[in-house]
Amino acid sequence: MIIKVKVPSPGESITEIEVSSWLVKNGDYVYKNQIIAEIDSDKATLDITAEENGVITLIVKKGEKIKVGEIICFIDTSIQKHDNKKTKKLNSHEKKIKKNKNIPVLIEKKIPSPAAKKILKEKNISIDSIKGTGKDGRITKKDCFLFQKDNLEYSPSSPIMGRPTPMSRSMIKTPLSSIRKKISERLVNVKNQTAMLTTFNEVDMHEIFIIRKKYKEIFKKKHGVNLGFMSFFTLSCIRGLYLYPDINAMIVGEDKINFEYFDISIAISGPKGLMVPIIRNAEHLSFRGIEQEIKKLSIRVRNGKISIDEMTGGTFTITNGGVFGSMLSTPIINPPQSAILGMHKIIERPVVINESVHIRPIMYLALSYDHRIIDGKESVGFLISVKEALENPIKFLMNGSENISKKLEL
Repeated sequence: MIIKVKVPSPGESITEIEVSSWLVKNGDYVYKNQIIAEIDSDKATLDITAEENGVITLIVKKGEKIKVGEIICFIDTSIQKHDNKKTKKLNSHEKKIKKNKNIPVLIEKKIPSPAAKKILKEKNISIDSIKGTGKDGRITKKDCFLFQKDNLEYSPSSPIMGRPTPMSRSMIKTPLSSIRKKISERLVNVKNQTAMLTTFNEVDMHEIFIIRKKYKEIFKKKHGVNLGFMSFFTLSCIRGLYLYPDINAMIVGEDKINFEYFDISIAISGPKGLMVPIIRNAEHLSFRGIEQEIKKLSIRVRNGKISIDEMTGGTFTITNGGVFGSMLSTPIINPPQSAILGMHKIIERPVVINESVHIRPIMYLALSYDHRIIDGKESVGFLISVKEALENPIKFLMNGSENISKKLEL
């Protein structure tokens, strides 16, 4: 029996996907529920799994686009893995499919010759970028030279690199993934369709350092997660959003919508780029709840398992460029939200406290906001309220020193 594996719908309004990778080869024996491919939509990367045991025939190449609902591969369930006549059956299976003009079969061996392999390595060229013209699709030295020539040839859209030099100056041209194209489109739209401004402040992290140093080991032992900075920032932002509700609002058509709940988007870097999953109803979560939710979402992003639902919605975003060493930046609003808080690297700096100079761990904060809905007074007030809570977390986030253990659920 031939099983037709079709592209599932990744979400509402998505009609086309791109095959980002195949985890099996043409002719492999696959098992039911085995992950066989990854597909990219303009919102997320999803897994395709085998529906039954059998031998797989791929009909779409890596990097190709295909419509939702179309066939991505076939699985022949009549071939058993333990069958000694597997090879003979597989050959007849391929011939049978080849005869059917409506079922294209791609049997291509991406094997480079020794000379070609050396060029691919030296020039850092992906083997999937080149079509081999040798026997059984073998990549030859000539194929590599032709590929380089085609990709270095001048066209009106090619960048002009100045006066030529005798040194090797190769370039590699690869198409943008569906996710990267959609991100590019969204970011340009934000710049064009919002009146985005950024206001800055700095925060002394001294008190948070003291709390974390004293309680982090107990916290981790009891709850299985670290007492990180994100729980302090999330709770500080929620306090600010209560005080300045227009920061937790957005424009829809000609209306302003104020949200009475707080779905906080957290920017997390993954193998496919920056993803922004959401902590739902963060106002009801404790330090423990927020840290556990962040850990769960981070693991799913880094394993490529995050779903579209987990990234849909959100009323306010927090992003931490400090983990990459950024001292200061102007984050771009995550549409259709109206504001985003940027955290940055903590650096020890001299500061004046009560007419004396002290060395303190200082972080710069940046709030980018849509001036169509948020005035300067609200944006500055919100950022000051966040600074206030971070510099005095015992008072503003824990209701006094006698409640620290209670708030940390120790």
